Amino acid sequence: MTSWFSEATAAAAPTPARTRTRTTAKPAPKPASKPRARARRRKQTRGAILWIAVSAVLLAGVVFVNLAVLRLNLRLDDATNERSKLRAENAALASQLSSALASPRIQSLARKQDGLVDADPATIGYLDLSR
Repeated sequence: MTSWFSEATAAAAPTPARTRTRTTAKPAPKPASKPRARARRRKQTRGAILWIAVSAVLLAGVVFVNLAVLRLNLRLDDATNERSKLRAENAALASQLSSALASPRIQSLARKQDGLVDADPATIGYLDLSR
């Protein structure tokens, strides 16, 4: 049994010649993934900066559009107020015109239908109806 064990350990143990060739051999080249990772990071940061810039431009555009709409709404509100004032003024003028035209029209109708006569202030007198 000892012979078998010694043979198994001898076969499993490396020989000194093999060990020397491994240490004197050229070291393995470094993996080339590090420069690629840097290039990817640069592309990713450029892409992120580009998206931030595009988003900023879009948000600025939305702000400017909202300001333009706000200005238009203020102008529209002023125009609406002025229109309502003009309508009220037109209604007041129409009422004055109507009342000014109504008095002569009523007098002319009374003259024609009921025989209204213009009274002379000198001929006006009082009658006593109690007798």
